[in-house]
Amino acid sequence: MAKALADEFSQARAVLDDVDEALGQRLSKLMFEGPQDELTLTANAQPALMAASLAAIRVLEAEAGLDLSRDAAFVAGHSLGEYSALAAAGSFSVAEAARLLRLRGKAMQDAAPVGAGAMAALLGVEVEAAAEIARQAAEEAGPGAVCDVANDNGGGQVVVSGSVAAVNRAIEIAKTKGARRSLLLPVSAPFHCSLMRPAAEAMAAALAKVEIRPPCAPLVANVLAAPVSDPAEIRRLLVAQVTGAVRWRESLIFMAGKGVILFVECGAGKVLSGLVKRVCADATGISVGTPADIAGYKAQA
Repeated sequence: MAKALADEFSQARAVLDDVDEALGQRLSKLMFEGPQDELTLTANAQPALMAASLAAIRVLEAEAGLDLSRDAAFVAGHSLGEYSALAAAGSFSVAEAARLLRLRGKAMQDAAPVGAGAMAALLGVEVEAAAEIARQAAEEAGPGAVCDVANDNGGGQVVVSGSVAAVNRAIEIAKTKGARRSLLLPVSAPFHCSLMRPAAEAMAAALAKVEIRPPCAPLVANVLAAPVSDPAEIRRLLVAQVTGAVRWRESLIFMAGKGVILFVECGAGKVLSGLVKRVCADATGISVGTPADIAGYKAQA
């Protein structure tokens, strides 16, 4: 993860050095070499994904002349990616974002006992139907069971999260409601549901101690699917998104409705740029995470 960028561009290496120093850990070594099971621990994965995103952003700024305040109508990020978006837009330093995401990852892992929660993707189901499936599943799973819509990703892909029994029940119910496929996700905790309240409280305490500066481009917030620039509101929404749903489909539709025709996904992977093609027929999504991607972006620009 991010190794090719760091090998070729000093700007990427500087981002990873900042993250290593902020965390007091050679996270970059883990990103480059693994082992995979240690990298995918959420306390490592969250700052690592942010570091990869910011490494790509810094290289685009240096090599392709990217200026977010001039070139971006909005910034946005999926779940932990909201911290990446805010760091890119100047609301946090990279070091601040790394420390917050380390805490966020640990708090989310600790919020529910191991094995008590689960997440499942319901494919071929729209969000309204998924919400009804989740409600029914929680009811049928018994007192205290939780099943919430966690991600509305678009293209008929909705993720539910909650108690193991309730999520398993949601998978069964979805089969009777026209879902094309339903499957458990390999996650370490039930993110973006009410079981994450202890993590939300931990993030509220941590964010209260951090200065948040107005972003150079408005943030389209996960829980609103609408833009925000006020630091106090951003702080409130970052707490709310720990237990709230990621309204990604609606966020893409909002930005496209405001005239955005190019979405640039910065960092590891191509999932989000792929979702653009499913949700916004008239927009283009591209991913930038390797030196070849940087060259392609420069050519397109």
